Amino acid sequence: VQLVESGGGLVQSGGSLNLSCVASGFIFKLYTVNWYRQAPGKERELVASVSSVVDGTKYTDSVKDRFSIIRDNIKNEVHLRMDSLKPEDSGVYYCNAHHQWQQIEYWGQGTQVTVSS
Repeated sequence: VQLVESGGGLVQSGGSLNLSCVASGFIFKLYTVNWYRQAPGKERELVASVSSVVDGTKYTDSVKDRFSIIRDNIKNEVHLRMDSLKPEDSGVYYCNAHHQWQQIEYWGQGTQVTVSS
């Protein structure tokens, strides 16, 4: 089982990044996929989710209208498009897959996002 994130990096305030999470080793379409982020000294925060059933999406208030989460159940991928980035968006972004019925979840290793002011 693997979740591999990519796409992080250093960007100026107002810029954009596209994070990707590629899954393998499990039935991807049965899992809700979440993006979390964790800034230094802060708790891990749920940023965006896309469900396994009808591709319903949810966002934390601070990223609404700036971030967009999309899943591709054929390629077993989830992408997080991040626009109008702010320094407070900086942190390590983690991909998480949680089974829609069972208490089974997987985590990726994280990708660093740094937004300079």
